[in-house]
Amino acid sequence: MASWDRNTIILLDLVKQPENARCADCGAPDPDWASYKLGVFVCLNCSGTHRDLTDVSRVKSIRLDNWEDDLVEFMRRNGNAVAKAQYEKSVPAFYYRPQQHDCVVLRDQWIRAKYARQEFTGKNAGFCDGTLWKKGKNKRQFQKRRFVLSQDDFTLRYFIKEDSKVAKAIISVRNMNAVFQPEKVGHQNGLQITYMTEDRTRNLFVYHENGQEIVNWFNAVRAVRYAYLRKALAPANDSELMPLLTTRSLKEGYMEKTGPMQWEPFKRRWFVLCSVDRKLLYFKTPMDALELGAVFIGTEAHGFSVRETPTRGSRGSRWRYGLTMETPDRNFIFMCEQELEQRDWIKAFQQVIAQPLLPQHYSNKKLI
Repeated sequence: MASWDRNTIILLDLVKQPENARCADCGAPDPDWASYKLGVFVCLNCSGTHRDLTDVSRVKSIRLDNWEDDLVEFMRRNGNAVAKAQYEKSVPAFYYRPQQHDCVVLRDQWIRAKYARQEFTGKNAGFCDGTLWKKGKNKRQFQKRRFVLSQDDFTLRYFIKEDSKVAKAIISVRNMNAVFQPEKVGHQNGLQITYMTEDRTRNLFVYHENGQEIVNWFNAVRAVRYAYLRKALAPANDSELMPLLTTRSLKEGYMEKTGPMQWEPFKRRWFVLCSVDRKLLYFKTPMDALELGAVFIGTEAHGFSVRETPTRGSRGSRWRYGLTMETPDRNFIFMCEQELEQRDWIKAFQQVIAQPLLPQHYSNKKLI
């Protein structure tokens, strides 16, 4: 058997081992590439970032490229588990570890942080001070603003001018969330920060030209949230706290809605369904700063359900596929443009309704 064929068989056996069967960086199954300088098996997407890190990583296809005997032996001695023990030794509990379907900037900066910067040495990430481009509340334009995030008082402040002493806003991290939204923001490093103000949800849309900077801000928010929740929810353990640090919405998109009397004309609105706080929020457009309204979603035992609404000639509705969400207070009728969207929304509502209520949910007046 030729050396090339023999080495390919060895690599294919190595990548079948449990510790190597997923990408070392994003967890994608069946990685087809490997870094012969780091000794890790990675997926095609992550191999692209490794290819840019020529000082610390070199990659080859385990199926298509020729592997010398010494490189195969290096891969045999190392592998994903050995690399993880070295390069992820001190990853803070709050730090977000990107998954296969996360946006490019998260995966790219995770790989650079691990191997190029080797930054997981336990340094404090509970403070961040710098500038971000922020969308105006009632304007489409983005303007440069100074932001300061502090673990000392669990706040995020932003300033109109970099040298200003008075903050334009002081935001508590108590109900804060951060999620990457490159498509919505219109920038590959776009971040959406959400928080509560006067019982309404407020959105900040920001970005930074540098991918490392925006990922640092994202993880700084997670760090301060982690410190806050450890005090607020003591004695909760890390497995309970991690899902609460930052969360993606279960579903977002346009639907048409009518008013409480159900004879008002239907209007198109942008809806956001959050499974952690069990809320359905709606806005006029995806980039609105303030919500127009919110509905808490309880369980079936508390009188909540969702069902398909027969096609009807609804007043002012251009869309044909309806659904009704029943609550103790009223029924909400929504119309979707496509049947697939209708089914997806019903499935998402059912998922939230089926989840058991947590202690913090009982503070909602609708359940008292």
